[in-house]
Amino acid sequence: MAPLDALMRRLPRRRTALKVVHWSMLPLVIWFFVVTPEDTVRGGPWLVALHSDLGLVFTSLSLLWVADWMRRGLASRPGPKLRGWARPAHRAMHTALIGGLGVLALTGFGLGLTSAVMLKAGGIVPIAPPLGLPAANEVVGAVHAAVFYALFALVAAHALFHLWRHVALNDGALRIMMPRALHRFL
Repeated sequence: MAPLDALMRRLPRRRTALKVVHWSMLPLVIWFFVVTPEDTVRGGPWLVALHSDLGLVFTSLSLLWVADWMRRGLASRPGPKLRGWARPAHRAMHTALIGGLGVLALTGFGLGLTSAVMLKAGGIVPIAPPLGLPAANEVVGAVHAAVFYALFALVAAHALFHLWRHVALNDGALRIMMPRALHRFL
């Protein structure tokens, strides 16, 4: 048991790990917003492979975050300066973001399941056994895209909410999730 304890002491604390996941996912969200699957096909096999690799990273981080949330709940708290509508909005927004990542992963699994061919995330991990259901694949694809764009809108609202907190309430909320090296700019 001692080696496991030593390993656990070396791992980053929960908030530190979540900061890394949080900021690692931001460029991926932007990538998937800007570069669509149709764009990757036009870009050639190397772009399809890159998109798939980034999708594997994004899904892995999403599932880790969802699993942490399901096991230990939200890591964030609203803070004492949040009052009125902003207090319940804080919890609802963070719950919707993390839960939405889980739904996005499930619909991605559904895409693989209803596909006519074996899809492999990152060219390595089989997504699901293909059942060859083109009509269902079309519906699941539309739901997957809708969930992604709704999540993107929520990410933008989330960023604006925290910027509002920082400017209007001056509550230091951005310091909690920003890397320490950037604190001097806040």
